[in-house]
Amino acid sequence: MDASEKSHLMAPGDEHDHHDDKTQCPSTPSLRIRSLSLKGDAVEPQVDNSHDHNDEEPADGDGETDGDGNDHSNEDEPLELTSEKLDAFLSGLPSAENPEIPPCVERFLDGLFEKIRRHESGTEKVDWRNDPGHFPALISRLNPLVQALSSLEESASPIANKAGVLLHHAMSCLEDEFRLFLEEPLRSGHGEHESGALGRTKSLAATADDRCPIAGPPQSPNAPDSAPAEPYTPEKVAILAEISKVMIGSGYDTECCLAYSTARKTSLDASFSELLGSERLSIEDVHKMHWDALESEIAKWMKGFRHCLSFHLAGERRLCCSIFPESSQLSGPVFADLARGPVIRLLNFAEAVAMTRRSTERLFKFLDMYEAFRDSRQLTDELFAGEACAEIRFEIDSARTQLGEAAIGVFSDLENSIKGDSAKTPVPGGAVHPLTRYVMNYLKLACEYKETLRQVFETYRPKRDGGAGGDDSRSSLSVQVVGIMDLLDHNLETKSKLYKDPSLSYIFLMNNGRYIVQKVKGSEIYSLLGDDWYRKRSSDLRQYHKNYQRETWGKVLACFRDEGLHSGGGGRSGGGSVSKPVLKERFKMFNAMFEEIHKNQSSWIVSDEQLQSELRVSISAVIIPAYRSFLGRFSQYFDPGRQTDKYIKYGPEDMETFIDELFEGTPASMIKRKA
Repeated sequence: MDASEKSHLMAPGDEHDHHDDKTQCPSTPSLRIRSLSLKGDAVEPQVDNSHDHNDEEPADGDGETDGDGNDHSNEDEPLELTSEKLDAFLSGLPSAENPEIPPCVERFLDGLFEKIRRHESGTEKVDWRNDPGHFPALISRLNPLVQALSSLEESASPIANKAGVLLHHAMSCLEDEFRLFLEEPLRSGHGEHESGALGRTKSLAATADDRCPIAGPPQSPNAPDSAPAEPYTPEKVAILAEISKVMIGSGYDTECCLAYSTARKTSLDASFSELLGSERLSIEDVHKMHWDALESEIAKWMKGFRHCLSFHLAGERRLCCSIFPESSQLSGPVFADLARGPVIRLLNFAEAVAMTRRSTERLFKFLDMYEAFRDSRQLTDELFAGEACAEIRFEIDSARTQLGEAAIGVFSDLENSIKGDSAKTPVPGGAVHPLTRYVMNYLKLACEYKETLRQVFETYRPKRDGGAGGDDSRSSLSVQVVGIMDLLDHNLETKSKLYKDPSLSYIFLMNNGRYIVQKVKGSEIYSLLGDDWYRKRSSDLRQYHKNYQRETWGKVLACFRDEGLHSGGGGRSGGGSVSKPVLKERFKMFNAMFEEIHKNQSSWIVSDEQLQSELRVSISAVIIPAYRSFLGRFSQYFDPGRQTDKYIKYGPEDMETFIDELFEGTPASMIKRKA
């Protein structure tokens, strides 16, 4: 600036402004812009050497004096004192008539500009550590000053412009400091940024007592043993809060929030990638994965989901509330913007899994993921409270719903599996059918998730007709399980008809029925099926047993009847003689029947030891006494020796031995025994 420009901007008497002020700045008749020149948006310091001319007298009205005429002008007064005078000027402005701008306004602008310049050049850094609120407090006066000057008469426009430019410059400085603090979190292990913001003598490595004292969520049983350290020390959080308060109060909330979001997104993305892996799986990637690989990814997701919500996102929410403590209308949107990306990443995977090909073995992983959402419901409601997070809450609910409906679909597909099993080949030996084993083991495993399944069915599947008995007290899940069991029973009845031997059909039904009842007894399935169902199935088993006895051993018992053995039609006491040819034929028929039964039924399978024992005992109880009685009545009609050995091939003890060989699953040979 040349001499003519300087003389134009300097009012007479400026050379005496070095004297100390002792009172509030009175109004002056003119505006003085000495220390800043405005070149577009640039702010440059200008040196005012008027204080070297101390021999000049100030012009009338140009000095800053009190009522006694004492001069209080002093451009070298502390910035803090100038700030106090500025505060007094601003506070009295609303009630002042025709206010004039005092010199302390320009001195404040000059002093603050110089402080910022020294800080940015490294000459004299701001002491964030010992007095963290001082620098932001100085800058916070700029916006009220700009507003006040803008409301004055047109003559205030130059200094108002000057203050506006400095405000923009100061906000840029604060934004840089804000960003530097944010980009050096505690976990990085580095000290403060090179400006020495918190002093070079103290490391930011925090102990447990140094962590941010914001309350965290309670530790859940599934959570990791310890939470990660808070990203910033309490001291740094306090400084960040001061800076954000000033920037937001000065109308620079957009810049403040953008700087915060940019820095924290980088850190949050790194944390999520560490937990979930750097590879982001698309829906197509998930659908192409083999189930074993997908199971591994689901396990990783389960761990990451709980950890990310409980610690990383909960920590970010607390940090937002701490750094924007007086701006809840900002902290919510800022957190929502931060959380949206990581949450959508978690939800995309869950939704992709829910859309994979449905197969019964996937039910349990679907339920595991659904439980992760359900168990985190309270936490997510707290984390994503408020209108700003409404979209995130909706997306979480949507993903949980998709998993719940997928679980119902898979569970319901069990019915289709039963209906579709129409194999025409009977199971050898009347053993338990693979379908029976599969369905019952599947239901037993599924019922370990009984409460979750019950909740899923009540939430996403309307209750259908209660079926037999129309019991309206049954839950939707109970009705579903009863329906599955009815389908299985019908399928087994159909399969039993594949056997040509009716006796083997009943063995098949007994085997499968006993297996079903044993699986139900003492398991969670029982509570879903109920007492009535269990009693009916037990009754069905007894009926199968009776039918088997009648079908197999009824014909054998017919051999022991007296009818037809006496000549002349007499019965046992009819007085007629016994017809030896008929008696011989009766023994031959019995021997052939028993040998055929032994040959066939020793290869039949009854794997349940208790059922096997019950069958053998019941057979022996019916056959052995009848056979022994028959022998007692008619064995004397055969001549001892060869004739007896030919027709009475087995004694009662032999019969017991042969009966105990039934249902072993391996054909047994019969050795001729002498009675």
